[in-house]
Amino acid sequence: MQLVPVSSSQTKKEFLKVPHDIYQNDQNWICPLDQDIEKVFDPGKNPFFKHGECTRWILRDEQGKTIGRIAAFINSKKAFNYDQPTGGIGFFECINNQEAAFKLFEAGQQWLKERGMEAMDGPVNFGENDNFWGLLVEGFTPPSYGMNYNPVYYQAFFENYGFVTSYQQITNHLEVRKPFPERFTKIATWVANKPGYTFEHFSKKNSAKYVQDLMEIYNDAWKDFENFVPIKKETLEESFKQMEAIMDEKLIWFAYLNGEPASFVVIIPDANQMIKNFKGKLGLIEKLQFVYRRWKGVNRMRAIVMGTKTAYQKHGLESALFIKLKEYVLPLNQYDELELSWVGDFNDKMLAIHQATGATFGKRHLTMRKIFS
Repeated sequence: MQLVPVSSSQTKKEFLKVPHDIYQNDQNWICPLDQDIEKVFDPGKNPFFKHGECTRWILRDEQGKTIGRIAAFINSKKAFNYDQPTGGIGFFECINNQEAAFKLFEAGQQWLKERGMEAMDGPVNFGENDNFWGLLVEGFTPPSYGMNYNPVYYQAFFENYGFVTSYQQITNHLEVRKPFPERFTKIATWVANKPGYTFEHFSKKNSAKYVQDLMEIYNDAWKDFENFVPIKKETLEESFKQMEAIMDEKLIWFAYLNGEPASFVVIIPDANQMIKNFKGKLGLIEKLQFVYRRWKGVNRMRAIVMGTKTAYQKHGLESALFIKLKEYVLPLNQYDELELSWVGDFNDKMLAIHQATGATFGKRHLTMRKIFS
């Protein structure tokens, strides 16, 4: 077997082609867009290059056939927040061959070791954790946009190599047309009518304001979590820019208390229902199909992220936001499901909100760590 760095147009094509061979008989897999994968590795489009570095490889067998791939990266803002300096590996794909998988893991480990790392997380992304993050171990159904999907046999590769679960990522599903539990509705209605509370949906015309508000809420809401790194405005701006093609302004809601940003939820239509069968490409024909499917509408949404400032986390604001969302969604008679993805098993408050809405279990991903010996 030969490990080859991705450094040419040919090796880039091979890197993108690997999963097509892995999943050729898997009806649940939906191929991510090639351009979304390539953005991760483009210093001109990925702001994480300003405080990090990455590389990637493909693996060929004795006959020259590409049988695997992997990427390795270091986010300097997070790497040194742990007991051991920690990098990451991701975009792992491999045939059902443990020797091949271990050769790919070893390439990532060696590259990280050479740069002072003593551990690696995987499978993770060289970017925010809302995309390409985690090893799927339960809920092998068609993924929503940005959510990792992989064969069942990958779990054994990671565990046998010495990866240990750091935390689980829980995704729950909410039936849109099913009424919320009575207690949830009662609290939400009470909060929505309290003096001083106001609710607004996102507006592209005032995007700078809402990006600022989201950053303020998010950085306060998550500040007490271990190894938290504040999100930057430029990162959020890039995220919203990428969402523009599928964004529905009235699926992104903010709650304010006397004008102060207090809580938010970001939901997008599931773009995977728009790009299914595109095989990663977005040429003229695919763009026309995309526009048509976007106009026609999809029946699933994905909640990417929620957050509430710590001072207001017991005020029931999340309940009110869901009510505002439902007031808009139900009359459309379009959506059947809202995917609430993903919440770490350490986030009891958010998991409790999911439970309160009546959501049911959907998927389980793992974020794993290998400490170098």
